[in-house]
Amino acid sequence: MTEPRWLSDEEQRVWRAYLHATTLLEDHLDRQLQRDAGMPHVYYGLLVQLSQAPRRRMRMTELARDVKITRSRLSHAVARLEKNGWVAREECPSDKRGQFARLTDEGYEVLRRTAPGHVGAVRQALFDRLTDEQVEQLGAIMRTVAEGLQPAGPDADLPWLR
Repeated sequence: MTEPRWLSDEEQRVWRAYLHATTLLEDHLDRQLQRDAGMPHVYYGLLVQLSQAPRRRMRMTELARDVKITRSRLSHAVARLEKNGWVAREECPSDKRGQFARLTDEGYEVLRRTAPGHVGAVRQALFDRLTDEQVEQLGAIMRTVAEGLQPAGPDADLPWLR
């Protein structure tokens, strides 16, 4: 058995700072959206994805993949959004087992009203604190991490494929 490759003191400091900052950021954005629109951040992300899709609708499996949540969690979220009248499910004519999620006009209006406050919260919490160079570096770092964690291929064991 090989010895684990422990984090250096500096790597440990960076790792803990990352965990601390991302926890605070997610909580900050979640509270802002709960206060302004009565929805968690993940629901806002679903509405954004649907708003940018052709005809404001997506296959449920595609939506789960794009927002990186399990299909079960997506189904629960869409049920809540349907109850609010913000999303509607539609049957897929080419696949009897498939379904679409479609952003309703009411959901689009909620998103339109909520987006300015959300963008303001993102800007205040993250981008206003960074220089242009830091923004560029953060983007490069996050793309590198995401590319390394997103396996390709049909055998990839990813939650949104389950």
